[in-house]
Amino acid sequence: MGSMRDKVAVIGMGCTKYDDHFDKTGEDLLVEACYEAFADAGVDQKDIQAGWLGGGITGQTLAHALKLNFVPVTRIENWCATGSDTFRNAAAFVAAGLYDMVLVAGFTAASDAAGTGERGVMQGNFGWLVGEETVFSGPAAGTFSTFVTRYMHHYGLTYEQVKTGLGSIAIKNYHNAMLNPKAYFHKEIDMKTYMNAPVISWPFGLHDCCCSPHGAAAAVLTTPEIAKKFRDDYILLKGNGMSVGTKRGRLWNGYDWVHFDENIHAAKLAYESAGIKNPLKELDVITMHDAFTVVELAFYEDMGLAPRGHGGEYAAAGVFSLEGELPVNTNGGLKAFGHGGGSSGIHKTYEVYKQLQGKCDARQVKDATLGMTHDQGGYPGTYTVVLNVFGTRD
Repeated sequence: MGSMRDKVAVIGMGCTKYDDHFDKTGEDLLVEACYEAFADAGVDQKDIQAGWLGGGITGQTLAHALKLNFVPVTRIENWCATGSDTFRNAAAFVAAGLYDMVLVAGFTAASDAAGTGERGVMQGNFGWLVGEETVFSGPAAGTFSTFVTRYMHHYGLTYEQVKTGLGSIAIKNYHNAMLNPKAYFHKEIDMKTYMNAPVISWPFGLHDCCCSPHGAAAAVLTTPEIAKKFRDDYILLKGNGMSVGTKRGRLWNGYDWVHFDENIHAAKLAYESAGIKNPLKELDVITMHDAFTVVELAFYEDMGLAPRGHGGEYAAAGVFSLEGELPVNTNGGLKAFGHGGGSSGIHKTYEVYKQLQGKCDARQVKDATLGMTHDQGGYPGTYTVVLNVFGTRD
């Protein structure tokens, strides 16, 4: 199997502030993010040979917003893994030599005229039909909270032990968002506030659930050879891993409901392609899917960053804080930066891109040279996971 390692460079990125944006359409947000990316790269939309879009229902949305000159634009959909899969698809075309310069973009939006819905806490319903069979339906917070109760039982932990770990994750991500002007939430919480929060779905409280504001993010990709003509601090795609579940977790009685198989398979591919042997020691920064705090907790363990059953202890000890051994969700995570739907994987990439360039100001990770993004979409028992590893140029 081939590899995209060192065949794709990111030379420009843009990201809006994630907010309510009642006065902006999806096209408005895409224009803002894409033009920031163009300015960052030193290119114009006339230089773009193809585009990939996460979000909406058609690639025409991006073509219309930017008045792209009849270039091909493909819309990708893969649930909450859409953003990173959109990047992956675009990168593959550059790595294959089919295009020299392409645009990756993603957005989520709903103006007053189009209706809004709730963005404060992710607790909406999942419901999908396959033929006449409802494969899954129910509140998202209610389904993911079952991982917490099972985690407590599986590892023999008390409610207080588990909640302290989850609370440490939420507190960390709120703190990081305070340092990020593009984040939705700018507030600090302490453990007392976390523990006393209103219950959303026991044992999840308000601060265990991500927010869902609106925004857009974009990236300009090219080859390393071309990238050298535009800037010295471009970043390179070093590795990639993707895994799609087979519904095994919903059908197999042996599934323990405290880990995600798809994480493990995707990580194996990503680490191998990037040449990573010890991720806790070698990676400098990670932005990951934390729609709920327990997902980040499971990620630590699935990715080999913490021993099974001890992810919460590592979080409470500060291993994944800005000053810790491996900072995770330095942008505030989906918890406080915001879950951007089809754009989430791209705004996560924006953070890693800026971290590797040393441009994150108060939240900057010292001497960051290798970072990873993680997207995960699906429902309990079957997921889609995409990991992208990025590094500075040699």
